[in-house]
Formats: sequence, C-alpha cells, structure tokens
Amino acid sequence: MARSLGLQLQHLEARGPDEFDGALAAMAKQRVGALLVLPDSVFSFHQKRLAELAATSRLPAAYGVREGVEAGGLMSYGPSMRDLFRRSATFVDKILKGSKPGDLLVERPTKFELVINARTAKALGLTIPPSLLRRADEIIQ
Repeated sequence: MARSLGLQLQHLEARGPDEFDGALAAMAKQRVGALLVLPDSVFSFHQKRLAELAATSRLPAAYGVREGVEAGGLMSYGPSMRDLFRRSATFVDKILKGSKPGDLLVERPTKFELVINARTAKALGLTIPPSLLRRADEIIQ
C-alpha cells in the first residue's frame, strides 16, 4: 500500500526507553516524514516521552491507541480500549457465573476510533483536511 502511495517505509527499532533518543535521532538524520508508534506495553508506559521526542524532532506521530494522542501525539486510529475493557467485564461476569473460559467465543474489537490532536497539528504547522476532521470520533483542541 505504501508503494502505491509513493511512500517508503523504514523500520527502526527501539526496544526500551534507553533507545528512544537514538531512534528519533536516526529518524531525523534520515529525514523521516512521520512516526508510527505501534501498540506495545513499553511504548504505552512511555507515551508522554515519545510524544515529546516526536514534537522536538518535528515528527507527526500516529498511534494505534488514543492515549498516545492524549499524551501529545498527532493522531490515532485503532480499537477503543475503553470498549475492550467494558467487553472484558462481560467475560468476567460469565466466568464468575460458572462458564468455562474455553467455552467462550473469542471476540474481535468492534469499535474503532479516530482521534486527532488539533493542538499538535498546529504546533507542527500541519493542516488536517476537513474530510478527515469530519470522520474523527474526537478532536483534541
């Protein structure tokens, strides 16, 4: 898909917070145009720092969960974690009432959300197309 859009993807690893600075420096050196932060427990725990590093490097950062945007990232699109947690309560209820966990059906996320941080866009000098803003579930001003 990236090739069809004329984009080149680059994979840079940061396995922990001590590698964030080096990874962002490498991105700046390679003139990377944006950062995609995949959902991961390490990244989630340090999302504020990642958002700050991306802002310092003037990199638009997209996340798979809204919390990255709440921490200062540009945008996210992914399953609603709040909805997943609510759905998990249904499973806990069934198990507590005697259902065997192995008998319960596996569910996929059904609610996805697009969150955009307008403050971050403005700080980066970006204009978010109105068509994308209309599709957003939430715009952080």
